[in-house]
Amino acid sequence: MVQLQPMAFLRSPEACSRQWSLPESLAYTRWLATHHYENFHVVSLLLPKHLHQDFYNVYAFCRWADDLGDETGDPQESLRLLAWWRGELESLFAGQPPSHPVFVALAETVRRHDLPVEPFSDLIDAFIQDQTVTRYRDWDGVLDYCRRSANPVGRLVLMLCGYRDAERFRLSDATCSALQLANFWQDVAVDLEKDRIYLPLRLLETHGCSEQDLFARRCTPAFRRTMQEAVDYAQALFQQGLPLTRMVDRRLALDIDLFSRGGMKVLDKIRAQNYDVLSRRPAISKTERALLLLGSLARLAFRRAA
Repeated sequence: MVQLQPMAFLRSPEACSRQWSLPESLAYTRWLATHHYENFHVVSLLLPKHLHQDFYNVYAFCRWADDLGDETGDPQESLRLLAWWRGELESLFAGQPPSHPVFVALAETVRRHDLPVEPFSDLIDAFIQDQTVTRYRDWDGVLDYCRRSANPVGRLVLMLCGYRDAERFRLSDATCSALQLANFWQDVAVDLEKDRIYLPLRLLETHGCSEQDLFARRCTPAFRRTMQEAVDYAQALFQQGLPLTRMVDRRLALDIDLFSRGGMKVLDKIRAQNYDVLSRRPAISKTERALLLLGSLARLAFRRAA
């Protein structure tokens, strides 16, 4: 089996030209989901085993779109590749036989769970937006980006688990937007390297923080005030979404609780270093991750007993 990350895959004539069977495609998405450099565990051991491959397939789609947007080093090339990726998606939903292994595998998941095209298309929109928009005027603009970059993932997870109602979608959107914001605040310095600022410009102006200070990595009192409000905003979204854990299967509830608590732990780490994310990236240690898991397990066990 060809085992290549997206950019290496595109540079491989063998990978791009071969005919991918369904078993080979399923093996590829499984490998990609469990061997990516982010070391992100896509499928919790507590999620139903019969859904593992579907999660691998959806993750592989997201991973490819993300890498096409962020790993080329050339915005114009990224736009070209994302347009190609969208064309592959549209062909899949038009009923045309896919040739790319991700879409060969994803076709099975789409068919089995009757998934709509919109969440996948919205994700591509977000990666395109990253190539063309690097500043956001206000919270509405940032949340509109999260609506495409993060919320579709949560909705896809719910649909894979059999949930399609508006209230669960609303709570999932709050959680996913909060996770996206926590990631932004954790990676302010990383995004500056890409000339991207996700802190709303109006928020910077309110606290007297200039873009020049950001790019000079000056953690001024104005920047600390800006980050404090941004962290509190994300915290409120996490709190808004937490009731979702009481409205889904307990195995999915554990993952939702764990992701939410992990995101809130990132916010706590930012507070603990007095909002200075310009000189040091806040990170959760392995011990802290283990404690978060134990805490989530305890909360669910207590809730079940109650």
